[in-house]
Amino acid sequence: MTDLFGLVQQISVVALPLIFAVTFHEAAHGYAALAMGDDTAKRAGRISLNPLRHVDPFGSIVLPLILMMLGSFLFGWAKPVPVNFGKLRHKRLGMVVVAAAGPGANIAMAVIAVLLIRWVGVLPDSAVDWARWNLVQAININLLLAVFNMIPIPPLDGGRVAVGLLPRPLAFQLARLEHAGIFIVLAALLLLPMIGRAIGVNLDLFDLAIRPAITGLLELLVTVFGG
Repeated sequence: MTDLFGLVQQISVVALPLIFAVTFHEAAHGYAALAMGDDTAKRAGRISLNPLRHVDPFGSIVLPLILMMLGSFLFGWAKPVPVNFGKLRHKRLGMVVVAAAGPGANIAMAVIAVLLIRWVGVLPDSAVDWARWNLVQAININLLLAVFNMIPIPPLDGGRVAVGLLPRPLAFQLARLEHAGIFIVLAALLLLPMIGRAIGVNLDLFDLAIRPAITGLLELLVTVFGG
């Protein structure tokens, strides 16, 4: 029974922060789209903080738990919020605002977790460790989602931000990666390390780029908000 309770606790300190992270990320896209003139997400019932409206059973729960048990870096996704970019006011600016809203929400949640972690000591002793680990995971997961999603390749948010900011000829070329972009990113993250190990060169983009970006952002947040 104790082992079962420990397993539930272990799963909860990953599942709960991840569900909240992807829920607020997707809801933020919907709120931003509505603010910029597109009510598609609202009409689809996706402007909501109800996780059931956003969570993808495999991408938000099953896959992250499998990766956690394998000791790999956490990765997952939610059901994308529908956005009709053609209905946005100031279309290029609107694309930037809507795309940046998701990672922005993740950074905001990481800030909240940094602020709250100082106060876990006021909880009952039995809840302190569980709450602290939830907040630590909330910081890590939200920063991971923010950094990963800002990779400048569509359909990731960073790619859409880049499309909205680049000169039109370059933006058009980058936008053509919309359907293949996620496969390019995943191949780079999963296959390059294998190739690197085979030839004796470190080609792990997670260690070379994503992890340092997360670490730098974490240090900044702790310096500014950690007290």
